[in-house]
Amino acid sequence: MSKNTSLTIGTRASPLALRQSAMVADALRAAHGLEEAAIACTEIITKGDRALDEKLSQLGGKGLFTEELEAGLRNGALDLAVHSLKDLPTQNAEGLTLGAILPRASAHDMLIARDGLTVKGLADLPEGSHIGTASLRRQAQLLRARPDIKISLLRGNIGTRLKKLETSNMDATLLAAAGLARLNMVPDGAVELDDDTMLPAAGQGALAVQCRADDRAILGLLAPLNCPATQACVTAERAFLNALDGSCRTPIGALARLKNDTLYMHGRLLAADGSDMVETHISFAPEAAEAAGRAAGEDLRRAAPHLVTG
Repeated sequence: MSKNTSLTIGTRASPLALRQSAMVADALRAAHGLEEAAIACTEIITKGDRALDEKLSQLGGKGLFTEELEAGLRNGALDLAVHSLKDLPTQNAEGLTLGAILPRASAHDMLIARDGLTVKGLADLPEGSHIGTASLRRQAQLLRARPDIKISLLRGNIGTRLKKLETSNMDATLLAAAGLARLNMVPDGAVELDDDTMLPAAGQGALAVQCRADDRAILGLLAPLNCPATQACVTAERAFLNALDGSCRTPIGALARLKNDTLYMHGRLLAADGSDMVETHISFAPEAAEAAGRAAGEDLRRAAPHLVTG
């Protein structure tokens, strides 16, 4: 591959998205000896970025942060698009595919309390605490653990949400550990929540690079960036999500881990107010990731059809 190869990466315009796209660009340069100027990033504003005063569930959920990037791939304006995998719909868009899934960072959420409030977990939050989040998954699990708390909408990029926490009457918020770490913005006193307390979103902590399915040259460039272990884990999680017709209207958590050639997955389906929940713990071979994840999701759908809102 020529060192003068010219590639255009599409990215959302948030500081985290730009950082993640730069990570992919650096990985491509390192893998193929490309010059700095061989890769350029183009910022794209998505529907989800524009409507910050509305809940994701009210905006339609799927594709809110991806549709404009996918359009750029299809019309040839972009060669690649970098996504936080948890933002991608579980089925590939027509004509597009995931060319690489990079090694996963922490998949967990972090509890971040306002200045002056020290906590080691949800149990330490004062009675009736006010929590800001836009995620139904986080909301449902928060309310299941602490039905006394109040939830309010809090959206925006990481810096915006941390700033609003300082200037609002909110006591705490939840943010993905991976994003905070990538931006070197982990606040003092932030607490990483365990799986039982706050199961993450399917694919959380993983970066995906999307491209045209028939672009063999790009697929070849991306191949060295792919992490098979991460791919197996998120394949199971996303199959679980897909079986439940997961969208931003359905609180679903899933996390798979690879240990000694066996995948272990914890999946959870909840009512939005945390009043009801079903969950599963399964283990399976990595090559069975998609089938096992799908079967686990179908089992929970049968066990609690009233919780699946579609």
